[in-house]
Amino acid sequence: MSPQEIQSIKSRFGIIGDSTSLNYAIQIAAQVAPTDLTVLITGESGSGKESFSKIIHQLSTRKHGQFIAINCGAIPEGTIDSELFGHEKGAFTGAVDARKGYFEVTDGGTIFLDEIAEMPLSTQARLLRVLENKEFIRVGSSKIMKTDVRVVAATNVNLMQAVEKGRFREDLYYRLNTVPIFVPPLRDRGNDVLMLFRKFTADFSERQRIRPIQLTEDAREVLLSYRFPGNIRQLKNLAEQVSILEEERLVNGRTLLKYIPDAQRSSLPDVFRDQQSQNQDFSEREILYKVLFDLKRDVTELKKLFVEMAQNGTGDGEILRQHANLFQGVHDEPVNFSEPNTPTRYLPVSTTSNQSPSVFSIDSSNEPSFVDVTEESEDESLSLEKKEKEMIIKALRKNGNKRKNAAQALGISERTLYRKIKQYEIDEE
Repeated sequence: MSPQEIQSIKSRFGIIGDSTSLNYAIQIAAQVAPTDLTVLITGESGSGKESFSKIIHQLSTRKHGQFIAINCGAIPEGTIDSELFGHEKGAFTGAVDARKGYFEVTDGGTIFLDEIAEMPLSTQARLLRVLENKEFIRVGSSKIMKTDVRVVAATNVNLMQAVEKGRFREDLYYRLNTVPIFVPPLRDRGNDVLMLFRKFTADFSERQRIRPIQLTEDAREVLLSYRFPGNIRQLKNLAEQVSILEEERLVNGRTLLKYIPDAQRSSLPDVFRDQQSQNQDFSEREILYKVLFDLKRDVTELKKLFVEMAQNGTGDGEILRQHANLFQGVHDEPVNFSEPNTPTRYLPVSTTSNQSPSVFSIDSSNEPSFVDVTEESEDESLSLEKKEKEMIIKALRKNGNKRKNAAQALGISERTLYRKIKQYEIDEE
């Protein structure tokens, strides 16, 4: 399918966005539409699954037939069989007249079963019979009735897990999943977030006859970094809230953050989070870096303390004996510090060409000579930062300054890369 055809479908059904995953889902829907195959649409709540069911119906030979969308989770378990398949008069208390069900009413059309995972197991058995034999029985009747209905189902639940837990029929799952379509969540659609936000604010401003808002660069960064657990539905609510409540028509990142719940800010870059949130959101790599730098600092402080005590001639060696375990295993011979009231015996250390300099060494006269490790540790720390900066710059250049690709190459999150760029003042031009 050509890009022009996909764009024509998006214009016809009011779909905003140009991400690769969205275009692929539209292409699959358009390809399967002319057939009578059963389709299972999966995706998170609020991602726009119902729009794809309408695409399938309108592009099919059933487009002149009836289209009914049913939320299986909104119908009580005691009445869902009657709603879907109808009932006879007197079938149950309150059934004063016979009633046609949705499968009978939509004969020749399409029925969209949203939240199919919420359907009771007994109803699933009835649905399976419709899909396999195109026949059903009304509640309270023994007469078999025929129907020619195309079924499109949708769910935000992992049906295979539901099957394993005994909450969904395995045979029905495979019957529904003839052609699967995955609708991507908003956080995986890149710049589509900005396009949708502009669309929602423009439509709202037109309806309310107010001037549409504009976003600053950091506000756009907030939208692109936020995960939107409520997907398109949440983005629309956010756009309308900001449009009506903000008097200033140019909205920055800090202002936009007021409309994002505190519990959901952990996905934002550090520059947009408060201090408490920053302390709660470390990636595994960040934690490892922190542990390593803390360990390096502790070792440096320990070296400085040891050298200072030796230089000052602490006679009894009490503190050295208390911390002798820190030095055991570093040298070939056990470390023995002098007992109280005896002359101090320094730790003899021999160095060879393939060993790193020790804290102090013994010359030929058996007099200890000391090495200042403070400056060396600072140089190593600066060297680590320099290497990290060089790696980030190299990754950015190699990936055309695209942060997402550079972050993947470095093995870190995009928000971590964003913070490092700010920290090292890296020019991305």
